[in-house]
Amino acid sequence: MRTALVIGTGLIGTSAALALTRRGVTVHLADHDPEQARTAAALGAGTAEVPDGPVDLAIVAAPPALVADVLAEAMGRGAARGYIDVASVKGGPRRELEARGLDLSAYIGTHPMSGREKSGPLAATGDLFEGRPWVLTPTRDTDTEVLNLALELVSHCRAVPVVMDADAHDRAVALVSHMPHLVSSMVAARLEHAEEAAVRLCGQGIRDVTRIAASDPRMWIDILSANPGPVADLLTDVAADLEETVRALRALQSSDEDKRREGGTGIAEVLRRGNAGQVRVPGKHGSAPRVYETVAVLIDDQPGQLARIFADAGRAGVNVEDVRIEHATGQQAGLVQLMVEPKAAAVLTAALKERGWAIRQ
Repeated sequence: MRTALVIGTGLIGTSAALALTRRGVTVHLADHDPEQARTAAALGAGTAEVPDGPVDLAIVAAPPALVADVLAEAMGRGAARGYIDVASVKGGPRRELEARGLDLSAYIGTHPMSGREKSGPLAATGDLFEGRPWVLTPTRDTDTEVLNLALELVSHCRAVPVVMDADAHDRAVALVSHMPHLVSSMVAARLEHAEEAAVRLCGQGIRDVTRIAASDPRMWIDILSANPGPVADLLTDVAADLEETVRALRALQSSDEDKRREGGTGIAEVLRRGNAGQVRVPGKHGSAPRVYETVAVLIDDQPGQLARIFADAGRAGVNVEDVRIEHATGQQAGLVQLMVEPKAAAVLTAALKERGWAIRQ
């Protein structure tokens, strides 16, 4: 691939353009808002100039509801040898293109499974997709050359290609992305009118659960409007679980010992199923989940503290697998939780204590 056209210079489109530009591909940028395309160009994602002729690959980074229109227009003017979209829903756009009678041999639907709570070109980064799954949904009609172009794009972005049926993809993202986003939003909504004294008690647990609720509502309306059925089916199951959980909690309030025992059993089952599901979530780089030990370090909220901790861990020869930061309410201090291999926990603890860090046991 020598040339590409990115149509839609938001977070995903600009991030893909940045990755391609770094690999030496000449990238042309287009957007319904020319100023946004110029912003992406200023960030080094490519040029806002119109290409002289057909490019190798056109990448449509538009909301699901607009994908078919944008692709049809680009195909109609012969903008590229191959066409892909990166929308988060795959079945609907393809059926809409088929209904228009378009030759789809030069098209393949794709979906990079990566993103951020922020949107727009200023939130983009060239390593956004690194190590993340990138779903490809070819059909028997897909031209081999177009599939190879899509695979080359995934390689340039350092993502991991995953081939799926379009409708199977839509059911999968409903489970692992769309439904969790709505549940996160519903939990966060409980905080909107909560008493300030209660909100000030927020810790890392509520931050973890509500993090994705900070995403742009307009973007999510577009996504959910394109995949409502599978999401509604999953929420129906969640609602049934909630109903059973409420019933179990009410039983725990009973003065009847048998009812309390039944309620405890019900809550235990919910928590057990949660444990069973959580351990199936892939670990680092998509590998099987692993168990790490946590070394908790108390720090002051001052510049350079995290850099010092990581440097000291490096001097001790310990690789930090993951990190979490919990800020102390009302204080300029926090707790840094360093996740490491079990055999490295004692080594890291001793090294950090030696260098003056306060370790929470």
